[in-house]
Order: sequence, then structure tokens, then C-alpha cells
Amino acid sequence: MDTLIDDIGSFPLPSNVDRETFGRAYRGARDAITKGEAVENDDFLRKNFREVVLESFRKKLRSGLDVVNYPQHYDGIKQVGDALHKAMEKGTFVVEKKAAFLPEVHLISQEAKSLSEEFGKKILLRVSLFGPMEQYLKEIGTTPYTEVMEGFAETIKRFAKNSILDTKYIKTEVVCIDEPSFGFLNINAEKDAIKKTLEKAFDFQGTTRQIHLHSSVRLPDLLDVNNIDALTFEYAASPKNIEGVSKSMLEAADKQVRVGVARTDIDTILADLHDQGLAQPTGEQLLDSEEAIKKRYRFAKEKFGDCMTFTGPDCGLGSWPSQEAAQSLLERTVKAVKSA
Repeated sequence: MDTLIDDIGSFPLPSNVDRETFGRAYRGARDAITKGEAVENDDFLRKNFREVVLESFRKKLRSGLDVVNYPQHYDGIKQVGDALHKAMEKGTFVVEKKAAFLPEVHLISQEAKSLSEEFGKKILLRVSLFGPMEQYLKEIGTTPYTEVMEGFAETIKRFAKNSILDTKYIKTEVVCIDEPSFGFLNINAEKDAIKKTLEKAFDFQGTTRQIHLHSSVRLPDLLDVNNIDALTFEYAASPKNIEGVSKSMLEAADKQVRVGVARTDIDTILADLHDQGLAQPTGEQLLDSEEAIKKRYRFAKEKFGDCMTFTGPDCGLGSWPSQEAAQSLLERTVKAVKSA
């Protein structure tokens, strides 16, 4: 079985747009879409949201990825949290279905025909969003309240379902729910309560359902969670993570795996280069070598075989110094994996 190359999501903003400006444009775009208004009719939103997202998405498409995550420029927690806060003001933890959407996915869906024609292929989209436990830790803390956890899970499910596209021009190949704190900071709930929350959040069809972790410490707890198709974790920057799961465990649970094979931990990369006397490294010097990526990929593929259905870089590239450097890493990862 071929292993598809995808990316985790976040991507640097272009140099001419700062995070505060994009944040205002993002919130404005969400409000406009909610009201049924066209984003392109507003000069500020067109320039600072529509053009930014579409050109970033094109850069990712040009890198050769098989499955391309929308460019996540906005704070991942706030993507859901902004809508969740409005629901909480009304006394509920469940966002209305019509408000449970990602503006980037809405925009890409509108432009799918032109993007597909431009690149000469059907677009395979990956959609990522922070999960119910991550949102809960941010909004509530570690004390478990079952009703609230279930409300957050229903909200995430609605965002996921509204992100599943399937037309002649585009298909949502993956929906990934990110739980980066799981294994580091956890809700003090019983395993069955966590299982029930995740099963509710992942209760949708029509796409591969991934869960993304930064640690594999509690990965075995997820093997009996229904509705999850693939477990994903960092490997390039955290080699020990790969020791937390085996092919036999995956096969017994009927689960797939995605393994990150190129480093993206930019702060550590910069610190390492500084220690080597490179205070101002070039974009090329930030990248893993093609051989290093190949070596990791081959090791992981040998370990997991057909269970390893996805690979690509580790966690997102949002903190990288430039779009050009981030795009180069995607291109190198694609080249290394395909040649391996």
C-alpha cells in the first residue's frame, strides 16, 4: 500500500502580513461568511484573508504533497474557540451547526474548481482542528465535567462534518483532530470518559479520521477508541515516540499510523545551529538532509509496513522564518520519501 505524504497544517504568513492583521481579517471573514456575504467584496478581507490563504495553499500544492492541509495561519485554539465562546455566552457548550465551520475550508471549497484546473488534478485536502480535550483544557482545566466534555465533543464533530468535501474538484481525504497535550497534561477523567468523548468527536464518515499527538506515552489508550482510523505522532524530533506502538498493536486494533519524518521544531534547530556558530542560518541550513529524511522514513516503513498509510513532516511550520523555507522543507520531504 502506498504511503501518502501530507502535512500537519500551520504555515508561515507572507512577510507583508503580520499576525495581528491576519487575525482581524480572519475574524472578519468568519463574520462575513456567517452572514452569507462574499469575502471578496471587502477590500481588507480580500487582501488580508482571501489572497493570503489561497496563495499559501498554492505554495503547499506546488511542493508536491499528496494530501494538503489548508494553511493554518490563525491560532488553532481560537479557530473553534471564537465560535465556542459565543455559544457559551448563550449558556451552551455546543456551537450551532451553521456556525461550526472553518473559513479556510469554506474559501478553498469555493475556489476548488479553479485550483483543480490550475494544478491539473483533483485536490486532496487535509483538515486539522484542535480536539475536545485540548479545547477543554484551555477553557475549563483538568477537572472533568461530563456534560461539558460531551458538549465540546459535539462541537468538534460539527466542525469536522462541515469540513468534509467531495466533488469533482476536491475531496477531504483526511480530517485530523489534534490533541497535542494528551500524555503531557490530561483531564483527570477515567479512561472510559476520555474514550466516550473522543468517539463522539470522531463520529463522522467519508474521510480518514486521524488523531495527532505530540507524545506517544498514552497512545495505547487510544487503540480501542472507535471511529479513529489513524494515529499520528512526531518521530523526527522525538525519536522515542516510535517505541510506543508496534505493528501488531495497530493490526489488532485495526488502526493505521502516520509518522513524522522531517524535523520542524524550529527553535531547537536554530539553537543547535547557533551552537555550531551559525547565528544567521540560511533557509537551506534549516532543513534536514534528504538522506536523514529517507533514513527515518525507511525505518518507520519497515517497522509498520502497510499500517503506515501517511507520512510527512513533524508538527506544523507556522513558526518558521519564511514561507520559502517552509515550502522548501515540504518539497524536500516529498522528494526524499518518493525516492526512498
